[in-house]
Amino acid sequence: MTTPTPRSGRLAGRTALITGASRGIGRAIALRYAEEGADLFVTATKAALLEETRTQAEALGAKVTVHVADVSRRDAVQALVDTAVQALGGIDILVNNAGVYKASRLVDYTPEDFDRIMQVNVYGVFHAMQLVLRHMQPRGRGKVINIASTAGKWGSMNQSAYNASKHAVVGLTRCAAMEMGAHGIQVNAICPGFVQTDMLQEFRAHGDILGVPFEKVMEAGLARVPLKRFLQPQEIASLAVYLGSAESDGMTGQTLLLDGGMLMV
Repeated sequence: MTTPTPRSGRLAGRTALITGASRGIGRAIALRYAEEGADLFVTATKAALLEETRTQAEALGAKVTVHVADVSRRDAVQALVDTAVQALGGIDILVNNAGVYKASRLVDYTPEDFDRIMQVNVYGVFHAMQLVLRHMQPRGRGKVINIASTAGKWGSMNQSAYNASKHAVVGLTRCAAMEMGAHGIQVNAICPGFVQTDMLQEFRAHGDILGVPFEKVMEAGLARVPLKRFLQPQEIASLAVYLGSAESDGMTGQTLLLDGGMLMV
């Protein structure tokens, strides 16, 4: 029998549960984690896209388990965490990336749309954090990385539900970090600015609301960014590698802006 060659990298020997891993930032994080030696449990709502993530990550040498789930449902998250623990033998890193977005004036949001954003973006993070932290506590170690947004740091027009949800993620990150420090667990958040993903296309609704072309909406957004460019998902993934590695063992409760200089606070 051939002995498997040990994998190398900054995350070698670690296991990671990544939500929203079927595209964009979530897929980029999964692939960077695979490159850095981690084994993965990836989840999202679209099976075909998750299989693409699996194929690409396995080509990089990772062991990958795929699980389709809607993180807004407590029972679904309980099932995915139980399955992840069994498949990976334990969870070292949790990356909460799953999220949804819908632009609307505050006075026009339907309760259903507002609730859906909260269920995925806030309760999804809460469910996964609570259940995974219960697993990490007895082990005395672990990393939680929440993907928030610059929207969790300021106010902006026509996205009150999304902003409120990301402010909540920032608050959850800080509170969990305070409670989990004594257990050797670090909890941090990344707050990306404008990232070149499919979600950018959803800003077309801003143009519709304001009565301006989508291109003008993007120009106005970039005008607030000193670097004058969109970020790439791989840049967010590189920071997620740092937060998942031993290099960040002394960092917790932080909400790190990665936004091209848009917010300097």
